[in-house]
Amino acid sequence: MSLEKEPKSVIRPTDDQARRLAKELIRTARFGALAVLEAETRHPLASRVAVATDVDGAPVILTSTLSGHTAAILENPSCSLLLGEPGKGDPLAHPRISLFCKALKISRGSSDHERLRNRYLSRHPKAELYVDFGDFSFFRLELSRASLNGGFGKAFELEEEDLLAKVSSPGDWSSMEAGAVAHMNADHRDAVKLYAQNLLKAGEANWRLACLDPEGVDLVAGDKVERLWFADPLEDPSELRPALVALALQARNT
Repeated sequence: MSLEKEPKSVIRPTDDQARRLAKELIRTARFGALAVLEAETRHPLASRVAVATDVDGAPVILTSTLSGHTAAILENPSCSLLLGEPGKGDPLAHPRISLFCKALKISRGSSDHERLRNRYLSRHPKAELYVDFGDFSFFRLELSRASLNGGFGKAFELEEEDLLAKVSSPGDWSSMEAGAVAHMNADHRDAVKLYAQNLLKAGEANWRLACLDPEGVDLVAGDKVERLWFADPLEDPSELRPALVALALQARNT
């Protein structure tokens, strides 16, 4: 009879705190490292890509046919995306997440393309210079699972359902989003400022609302990105206005 002990797993049980951290890393990412297999050599290739998210939180990238990683994901859509920015001190002490994905090319002229174009430009407005060039395409990275490292000794394995918001109708959210974002930024800049400074303690800056989804809002100011979560996920776009009003009231009373 062997007396050897089973090695202790370093993977922690997935809880709501881990799910929230994973979603926050995805929603607030400005860029990431995309890992693919090079089309001609099958050698591992890592590239920096700018990142946005679809309504449900799936990562979205915009790539050119001139890029090696575009040819790679067209031949083999399996890829990984590393997200998470290091701060001060040891870079390994800061949270990061590796996403296991399949790249899905989005057809021009489709409703999905219009939705992703709008959301991508809300996060990366300078991309408007080239977003409509014929050699550029959007890819939605369909998530299957993820490896989350929340810092030393904080490792988690997450599944698709841990990472994505439940969205019954992306088209309905897309129809509402552009107008709501424009309205908030034009007529309620004071509320957007209070969201960032009072609720998130993000400091003074030229904050604007970038994107909306059933679980919260993305706020940006230059290179800064902050995530403000709703108390409870919304089930329908009609619930958005009351949720934003409630957040504004909470911010004014904070």
